[in-house]
Amino acid sequence: MTRLRHNAVSHVGLVRKVNEDALLTLPEQRIFVVADGMGGHAAGDVAAQTVVDAVAALPLDSAPADQMRALRQAVMDAHQTILAEIANRDGAIMGATVVALMISGAHFVCFWAGDSRLYRLRGGEIELLTADHSVVGALVAAGQMTWDEAEHHPQSNTITRAVGVGDTLELDKIRGDVERGDRYLICSDGLNKYAGLNTLRDAMQDAPLETVTDKLLGIALKGGGADNISIVVVDVV
Repeated sequence: MTRLRHNAVSHVGLVRKVNEDALLTLPEQRIFVVADGMGGHAAGDVAAQTVVDAVAALPLDSAPADQMRALRQAVMDAHQTILAEIANRDGAIMGATVVALMISGAHFVCFWAGDSRLYRLRGGEIELLTADHSVVGALVAAGQMTWDEAEHHPQSNTITRAVGVGDTLELDKIRGDVERGDRYLICSDGLNKYAGLNTLRDAMQDAPLETVTDKLLGIALKGGGADNISIVVVDVV
């Protein structure tokens, strides 16, 4: 079995007063999650924490296929919990993006909703594995712009899917192979709005795991730090 190492950081940024992001690392289950809350203090942060709390309650000893189904169900359960909380708050705006990575043996699976992202660095090349559920994400899918161009679009922050938004949550899924030497990056948009593919690749390429998250955080803060920033880096060794 491949061995995993990881490092993670979450920062409020330079403008916001509250960190509405939440992250979760479960190395024993080989699960890593970032959730980015929306709705303001006491709403967005609660929504994001609801997502990671649901995943944190997963059993330790499930078979990989069962664990994958349980991970997906945990996010779906969080959706219902947030909807109930919204009803208790008289329809307050409340929700969270999510990106959840699970690695098992030589394969990975990722579930996501919203614009938090999963990247993979392999052999010196970086690839964005998820596709934003956003207004600009649809434009990228239509071939009208690149992801890097989308970051500067006026509607770059307008998401079309999130946990707790709408009666039914539609989670996207991607799965693929894992190779030794792979480096996975999970992040909220507080990082990628300041770092395109080339910047991320250069920052991640030769940085030790112990310092790479701080290096990426520094890029976001130097760029302005206008949003909360959450970063998880997972190395396959």
